[in-house]
Amino acid sequence: MTGVVCGSESRRTSGFPAELTSFVGRRDEAAEVRRLLSAGRLLTLTGPGGVGKTRLAGHVAEQVARAFPDGVWLVPLAALRDEAFVPHAVNDALGVRNETVRPPLDVLVEYLRDRRSLIVLDNCEHLPRSCATLAGTVLAATEGVRILATSRHRLGVAGERLFEVPPLPAPPAEDIGPEAVETFPALRLFADRAAAVVPGFTVGAANQRAVARLCRRLDGLPLAIELAAVRVRALGVDQLVERLDDRYQLLTCGSPTSAPRHRTLRSAVDWSHELCTPEEQAVWARLSVFVGGFDLAAAEAVCGGDPPGGDAPGGGGNGEVEAGDPGAGAGGTTEAARAAGTASTSGTARTAGTARAAGTGLTAGIDVLNAVAGLVDKSVLVREEHDGRVRYRLLVSLRDYGLEKLNDLGETVATRRRHRDHFARLGAAYERAWFGPDQVGITERLRIDQDDFRAALDFCLTTPGEAQHGLRLASTLWFHWVAYGIWGEGRHWMDGALLAGARPDGSLTRALWAGALTSLVHSRSAAVLAGLDPARPVPADDSELPVPAPPPVALGPGLARTSHASFVVLTRIELACTLVSRGRAAEAIPLCAEAVALCEAHGEQWARSWALRTLALAHWSAGEYERAAGHARACLRLPYTERQHQSLARTLDLLAAAEALAGRAERAAVLHGAVDRIWHAIGGDPTAAQRPGRLGTAEHRARELLGDHAYERSRRRGAALSPEETVAYALDEGAEGAGTATVGEDPTPAPRKGPASSGVRGGTPAVHGGRPSPAGRTGPAPAAVEGPAAGLRDARTPAGSRAPDTAVTSGLPAEPVPLTRRELQVAALVAQGRTNKQIADHLVIARRTAEGHVERILVKLGFRNRSQVAAWFSARSWS
Repeated sequence: MTGVVCGSESRRTSGFPAELTSFVGRRDEAAEVRRLLSAGRLLTLTGPGGVGKTRLAGHVAEQVARAFPDGVWLVPLAALRDEAFVPHAVNDALGVRNETVRPPLDVLVEYLRDRRSLIVLDNCEHLPRSCATLAGTVLAATEGVRILATSRHRLGVAGERLFEVPPLPAPPAEDIGPEAVETFPALRLFADRAAAVVPGFTVGAANQRAVARLCRRLDGLPLAIELAAVRVRALGVDQLVERLDDRYQLLTCGSPTSAPRHRTLRSAVDWSHELCTPEEQAVWARLSVFVGGFDLAAAEAVCGGDPPGGDAPGGGGNGEVEAGDPGAGAGGTTEAARAAGTASTSGTARTAGTARAAGTGLTAGIDVLNAVAGLVDKSVLVREEHDGRVRYRLLVSLRDYGLEKLNDLGETVATRRRHRDHFARLGAAYERAWFGPDQVGITERLRIDQDDFRAALDFCLTTPGEAQHGLRLASTLWFHWVAYGIWGEGRHWMDGALLAGARPDGSLTRALWAGALTSLVHSRSAAVLAGLDPARPVPADDSELPVPAPPPVALGPGLARTSHASFVVLTRIELACTLVSRGRAAEAIPLCAEAVALCEAHGEQWARSWALRTLALAHWSAGEYERAAGHARACLRLPYTERQHQSLARTLDLLAAAEALAGRAERAAVLHGAVDRIWHAIGGDPTAAQRPGRLGTAEHRARELLGDHAYERSRRRGAALSPEETVAYALDEGAEGAGTATVGEDPTPAPRKGPASSGVRGGTPAVHGGRPSPAGRTGPAPAAVEGPAAGLRDARTPAGSRAPDTAVTSGLPAEPVPLTRRELQVAALVAQGRTNKQIADHLVIARRTAEGHVERILVKLGFRNRSQVAAWFSARSWS
């Protein structure tokens, strides 16, 4: 794709954690790293564990971000154990979606070929072969990509430059002076971290010699200094030095000055370990099987009690249930939230007390909550918050140490099995709850825990006797692989389980069926859109495609949701899409309408988006372009569609095709440009090869109406829009008098509207000055909005209410519905032209919360779009 214009917001860093502590020193080192990075395309920061390689790399990445217009990306590799999975991890970090089974490295190279990006590969030392292969392949195939790696060892790639990260300098005894703290970063780091645990702590004349001696003893290693600084709360600096001297005398056979740095860090960690209680030590060891963050519920499931059955191979499997097992519970959102430990937004859903061992039913002797609190207090665990929920993680060096202790205890396999069982239960609960209103939340929780799901799968594939569990877990997550656009990763795990000896079962059949079906719908939809004349499809021989009766709908609004509901809906969608491709759109429409109604009854969005797109495709194929556009817009209104950019791009593609053949050529061109940008951002459209010349008739008609020059100008304007701006533009139905459609119902028959009966609105550009003109911003007044057909209700209008059918400038409801104070604030921001994200940032609320406010405002006022809200708000006096 060419001509994609990247806005300034693409100059960003992505994946770097928020800095919770100040960055101390390293000015000269950062300058040298920047110089080396400008001189070569591969730079590796080396040094021992705890020296600060990751922190320095992140600091430099922030400084050089403006030089890389296509982004700076952090790829954390510490959680990976499978060398083959490095390209998958890079694709995931960059947001590249691979819905095919193409090799992930090929997909990555194609995505990066024409980009100027910086990729930070963090913690490469345990994956040297795959990291070297990836770096060499990417750099050979691109010109604008640079790689900054952190590793304890060099990668060994041609052209690699090295920078050994030194420890922080500490002053010798003779150089201690009044300015020592400002001069020597090691002292400044100790002072900063000690002040965080003891407010008011400073390094001055009374204690700076002791602090300097302590920092020298710790060889200036930042991690060791931070672990020591937290002890100031219990011990004075002199006591710290005395105890540390005793330890080093013992470990270095009486020669404390000869300690290598790896022994220095080991000694500091050993000391922290000895100061933990026996419960804290046991929990530390067991928590080391988590490769990413975790919440309290996960910690209790994995750490509570004695390991069941020890490390006997092939044992365990306690508590694991197969998706759809009648004994697994009724399913639903509550179950998924409970399984994920999200019953309380505080992240501490359980009160202090003895935890229950996962799946054993036995009361354990370890108080996991208190142990976790103690490890946080001792800086062993890092406490973080995600959407108001508390999570924890171990630093890489401390996790490696914990794994050693776990192995010494003989509990490694048993604890990893319990870790696997916990995430198997989560996966099964998520699958049962998937066909329901919590899809966005499930998707986000899976994203946060993806490293641990991968670790659980890796355990199954590398441990004798566990492959069947791995196949079941990988298959249970079919909805994640398909809906998130990473089917290639799902096949990686399923194929690996089969190679490891797993037997095909029902869960694998479901997963492969879902993957094949979605691929089939994508390809057939693309083929229909590329057709020569959608209104006159080539007649098909009916004998080639008998229409089977679709599976019966066995679920009602009051019945439990299960994963099988998704398959009932997908079957209808696949059959409908096949009928459309055979020129039988009229038969497809009722199938899609039934699928949409079923999804609406359960608050489901993912399958509903598929059904709405297929419904729009059917109307488009029948030449009913207004109806097609209306159903495409209904799909765009789903929060799920806006979040998942593959779904967003496909929906906008279809809307652009409908706009083009409805005669709104300029809007079609703008949407074409916006879609190009979205596909460019996520690695390209996997069905693009099936659509030579873009969308065939649709683009040709738009170019014919506008002329090549005007078409390309409008397309470039669309390419300058962000996804959020694109959605706002696409839903601004008043701009060109676009029609509406009812979600879940087929619109009342309307006369066919084709290019011959509706031309481009002259003198009314869709965008102004290369940017959209959303509601509420300065510019031409919005055009009148046509009301829905008699007897119909809009997607956002409650049943029985009537949407306004006047111009937005007079679109007040007959009986104004009072809004809450917060909703009035949101309405005011909508009137200013703010997007949902901007509203969330302004009010310091979650984006999901802002979307909910906007949705409720539209429903209360009986409006269809934000333009009407803006006009309604502006027309009233709020004094």
